[in-house]
Amino acid sequence: MNRSINILVVDDEADLVDLVSYNLKKEGFLADSASDGEAALAKIKKGNYDLAILDLMLPGIQGMEICRILRNDPKTASFPIIMLTAKEEEVDRVLGLEMGADDYMTKPFSPRELVARVKAVLRRTAERSITQEIIKIDELEIDRETYKVTKRGHPIKLSATEFKLLLYLAERKGKVFSREQLLDAVWRDEAFVEPRTVDVHIRRLRAQIEEDPANPKYIKTMRGIGYSFEGNR
Repeated sequence: MNRSINILVVDDEADLVDLVSYNLKKEGFLADSASDGEAALAKIKKGNYDLAILDLMLPGIQGMEICRILRNDPKTASFPIIMLTAKEEEVDRVLGLEMGADDYMTKPFSPRELVARVKAVLRRTAERSITQEIIKIDELEIDRETYKVTKRGHPIKLSATEFKLLLYLAERKGKVFSREQLLDAVWRDEAFVEPRTVDVHIRRLRAQIEEDPANPKYIKTMRGIGYSFEGNR
């Protein structure tokens, strides 16, 4: 479902932002906006977005610099970016792609084509994630194929549900999920599961993977919101 996918539209042209946001919402996406580079960078770094449509020429930090900053940060290195520009020179397109943009469109453009590009980039991003069978985050290794978890090479024994919960969080490192979102993702086929079930399984996971479960390194609590997975790939 597209409805849980949140896209940030970054441009200082209000009419363009409204047009793009309208077309994204028509396709079932969530859409938010920023009109300058500083606001865009701050929003993206909070980890609440799945893709950014980023104008090259912005007040404050330029789109190319934002792209460079994101690509140099392990937490946002693979964050999907589609760059927009009024310039048509080939050099700008090449520079944008070399800086790490996933796609590039010049203004004026068809909103329908932009939405199609968004879907294509999200699909490629999902496929890249799936093909990486082993997730390595600091001292942890999570093997999607064998359902094995190791820490510094030593096996960690998890239940099937604990593994699914750990994998779901690790695949979406840096994003914050409520108990309800985790219940829907991990316990989707089970009826009458209480939200506090998530807390119980989080405690069990921390007991297994954390050096100090009371001061966790990997599974962080965002008070009043839910949980996120942290660490460096």
